[in-house]
Amino acid sequence: MGATAGAVWGRAEQQDFRSRVRGTLLGVAVGDAFGAPVDGLDLDGIREEHGAEGLSDLAPAYGRRGAVTHLTQLTLFSVDGLIRAQVRRDTGAWHPPTDLHRAYRRWAATQRDWGPDLRRKDDGWLAHEEWLYVRRDAPKALLLGLGDETMGTPEAPKNPGERGAEAAARSAPFGLLVGWEPQLVAQLAVECAAQTHGHATAYLAAGAYAVIVHGLARGESLDAAVQRALALLVARPGHQAVTEALQHALGAVRQGLPTPARVTELIGEGAAEGLVAAAVYCALVGEDVRHGLRLAVNHDGPSAATGALTGGLLGALHGETALPPAWLAELEGRATLLELADDFAMEMTQGPALHGPAGSSPGWLARYPRG
Repeated sequence: MGATAGAVWGRAEQQDFRSRVRGTLLGVAVGDAFGAPVDGLDLDGIREEHGAEGLSDLAPAYGRRGAVTHLTQLTLFSVDGLIRAQVRRDTGAWHPPTDLHRAYRRWAATQRDWGPDLRRKDDGWLAHEEWLYVRRDAPKALLLGLGDETMGTPEAPKNPGERGAEAAARSAPFGLLVGWEPQLVAQLAVECAAQTHGHATAYLAAGAYAVIVHGLARGESLDAAVQRALALLVARPGHQAVTEALQHALGAVRQGLPTPARVTELIGEGAAEGLVAAAVYCALVGEDVRHGLRLAVNHDGPSAATGALTGGLLGALHGETALPPAWLAELEGRATLLELADDFAMEMTQGPALHGPAGSSPGWLARYPRG
């Protein structure tokens, strides 16, 4: 894996980057929370519960408005793993997929433990957040893939037949490695996706999604970011389904006003490539963030995952201030999301001032242990 480039960050660049990091993580969570209440419903069922226009505001799920699912939980642990990888480089060890696997295993512990175990000093601060110890319908593929210490790889993946979008939906943080080359971002996302989702379309969809977020975080247009992802995919075996889905999404933009039927068509069977394509479409045609997210959840497919994927794109594209403030006000875990986003931005822009061979901040190492 390549290292983060030693870019010189001016104040304006740091502020823009932090806004896009915050926007990406909050966007994933808001899209997830918006789609969660209707996740198991088709369009007729959504309209029956929420009116002819479908869902247009946050609704209760898991006993409250603004509740997130396992998709947001895992996205948080993706960020935690990326920061821990940077910190552990000081020891001479550099294998980010291993650090991400450890982070995902810490998430898996939240799905079986009653609460944080403060005796585990190497857990870091995120695993001590009590609100994360709730079970939010994580599918069996995630629990099986992370159920033991064996780490899946693209050569020997966990769940080799699994095509779901859960791995893609946790991959937005890889795109925030703006100092990395796009092909390395794609490779890291692919390797980490294979830890739970072993079908080529699932891990290549995760790689494509991460590269698209990467382009947006670097200030590219969404169309340009998708074209870059397509160019990178072509060289990878098994890319055809993902490539065709993304090309279909770009073509659908020119086919008239967006409709739930068009989003449903893009989603297809509900596999990873269809949901990523639908998210790209919703982000491209949405008049604003709220409209894009409404398109992303009102259809016959999985609403939480499509909402999370779309929210990540829109947040990376526009930054945090474009997200609906009334939805952020009710968002579960917002304080944790913001704290983690700011830590990530600080690590990526000012890491050498926080830790290194010559000396490290004790507070930072307590938050992100090297172990």
